[in-house]
Parts: sequence; C-alpha cells; structure tokens
Amino acid sequence: MAEIVRMPKLSDTMIEGVVAEWHKQVGDSVSEGELLAEIETDKATMEFESFYDGVLLHIGVDKGGAAPVNSVLAIIGDKGEDIKALLTDAANELPTAEVKEEKAVSTPTPAVEMAKTEVTETVTVEHSDGSRIFVSPLAKKIAEERNINLSMVKGTGDNGRIVKRDIDNYVPVSNATPVFSAPAGTESYTEEPFSQMRKAIARTLSASKYEAPHFYLKMEVNMDNAIAARKTINAKGDVKISFNDMVVKAVANALRKHPKVNVDYVNDTIRYNNHIHIGVAVAVPDGLVVPVIKFADSKGFAQIGSEVKDMVVKAKTKKLTPQDMQGGTFAISNLGMYGIEDFTSIVNPPNGCILSVGGIKETPVVKNGEIVPGNVMKLSLSCDHRVVDGATGSEFLQTLKAYLENPVMMIV
Repeated sequence: MAEIVRMPKLSDTMIEGVVAEWHKQVGDSVSEGELLAEIETDKATMEFESFYDGVLLHIGVDKGGAAPVNSVLAIIGDKGEDIKALLTDAANELPTAEVKEEKAVSTPTPAVEMAKTEVTETVTVEHSDGSRIFVSPLAKKIAEERNINLSMVKGTGDNGRIVKRDIDNYVPVSNATPVFSAPAGTESYTEEPFSQMRKAIARTLSASKYEAPHFYLKMEVNMDNAIAARKTINAKGDVKISFNDMVVKAVANALRKHPKVNVDYVNDTIRYNNHIHIGVAVAVPDGLVVPVIKFADSKGFAQIGSEVKDMVVKAKTKKLTPQDMQGGTFAISNLGMYGIEDFTSIVNPPNGCILSVGGIKETPVVKNGEIVPGNVMKLSLSCDHRVVDGATGSEFLQTLKAYLENPVMMIV
C-alpha cells in the first residue's frame, strides 16, 4: 500500500524546507533507513531517510524546490500502484498550519528520528595500481553520481575514510585563474535566492531588532592575566584552550551569580532559567548558526573547548542537528579573530541578552598611576529592555570582568 512521505519538521522554527538533493528517482527501489533526500532547513542541511520499503512512485518537490512542512514530499508504494486517489486526497487536505498543529498533538515525531546521521559502514575501492581507498557507502554513491574521482578526495573520517562531507567539500583542482566574466568598464551583477537559513536570519533578527527595545552596555577588560593563564595551561600540552573558551566559562560563572540575565522573553512573561546553556555564534557560508554548549557552568576550560571545536566542525560540514542548536539561554558572538575590536549584536530571541566580544589589543593602560602597556578586550552586552534592566546588565558585566581579569577564580 502506498504511503505519503511528508516534508519533515526538522527544527522548532522550520516553516518550509528546500530539497537540496534527491538520492532516489521515480521508479527506484527504496528500503527503510535508506537515504532518500537532503533537506535544507532554516538552520542546516540534513539527510532524510525513508521510513518505508517499496518503490518511489512520486516526487512532490523537485530538487531546489521549496514546500511547507507536512506537504507531500514523495510517495512510496508497490511498483505500478495507482496513486491518483492518494494525490487527490492530499490536495484536499486541511491547510498546512492546521495539519501541522494536529500532528504535533497526536503523533509527535522527534527530529532526531527523522534525520539520522551517516552510517559507519565502510567499503573499499581498489584501483588498477593496487591501492585501496576506504569510503562510506553514501560517499561512494554521491561520488559516482557527481563523477568525482575518489583518489582525488582527502578523507577526514576515521583512518582517512572518505565520508559524505568530504565529497560535499571537494573542489576540483584547476590551473585556471578565476577572472570576472564582464569586460572592464561594464556594469554587472549576479543574484541568488535566499537560502532557508538566510530567510530565517532575516525573519528572526528583523523581528528582534524592531520588537525588542535594545540597549547596549560596553566595558573594557584587561586580559594580561588571562593571557598568562592560557599560556601556562597550553604549555602543559594536555589541552589547548582559546580565549573564547575562557569567555564562555566566565560568562557561565557570571550568569550563575546573576540569574536575572539568564532569562528569556516568552509570551509577555520573563522566564528565569535555572540551567545555563551558552549559544556560540558560528559563521558558515550560508549565514550564521548558534550551536549550544549545555550546562556550561559545570564544565571546565578543556571540556568547553572540546565541545566548541566539535560544534564548529559540525557547523562547517553541515552536520549540526536541531538538538545542537536548541535551548540556549544566553548567546556569545566573538569577532575578535577577524580583527574586530568593538561591535554590537542583535539579541537572538527568546534570549534576553547577547554578548559581543572583540579582539585583544595591546594598548596603553593606567596602573598604579602610571601609563604602561596592557592588553585590552572590549565587550558589549546587548539587552532586551523588556526583561533586563541597565543596572542588572551592568552588575553582570562587572562580575564577568572580574572573572576574566582573574582567571584563577574560575579554576578554584
């Protein structure tokens, strides 16, 4: 019996999805758990596997096409089965919003079950020279579809195994120097449609900027002691931490002392979060994602650093799951590595605050009445005035400054 495969809701804010790639075509056999398509959501591009065995009888959304959540993505059934009645019934269903609400109440499906990661099975490809290449079945299939020579791809999986992200990130080597196609003196431009992620950024942050009354608090922090502490920790060789790791830990500790900053604005209420989940903004080609370090106040520099590095890799390779990006109670945006000294950010709803972190700059400072060289980092706290007041934010920044200027306080 034919079954409708619907556009999955792969994130809490997803309204529609775009089919980035079909891995099956009409007439192909499909097994339960087999990769069916890649779906671009407002937060990431995720692999979507079939829940049914059968033959792909109908594709409801072409590659590159967008469709609302719960609309007909595909139909899987028996070979030759008549699906006209099924398509007619689907066309006469309730509007998407009503169907989504009904499904949310009666048959909730966790996104983690709908977006399974690449399996760890490995196959080998042997070349005429006797050399062998280890590659996942999925990566091998995609490489064949794209006519990519696996011997030209560097594997980043275990023991050099080639996985899907390696195929996705592969760029053919070319000796040609890229040039502008338009002759000198000619006006030209290119356009590209908004990705689902860019649409979400525009929608969410526009609403935040115009609905939330922002105000900004700025403070300078002397990072001399932090620089010395980091150097000592990294010299041991066991772990390597970054200044960003220290900032995340300091923010988490400061939030524990100032719970009125660890808040969300939800339906005209202030939600005081007893847990501390720090969202760390990560730039990706399509825009910006904010993976979350959960229970950050209970973790040390090394664990925070390890989790941040893992999240960055997952973000760059489009492996972040909705669970990786949900539940943040406070956010940090650090542009110091780009040479930015001072900037402000837009609050990421429903959070009440976001911290902007600039780079460390050597500059003259006053110590004991004398001007001496110092290393200064500028912080800017953006606050939603509906839930956080100036005095509350200022006290939080003072505590944060104390932690960063005296890192030993975060260790003892």
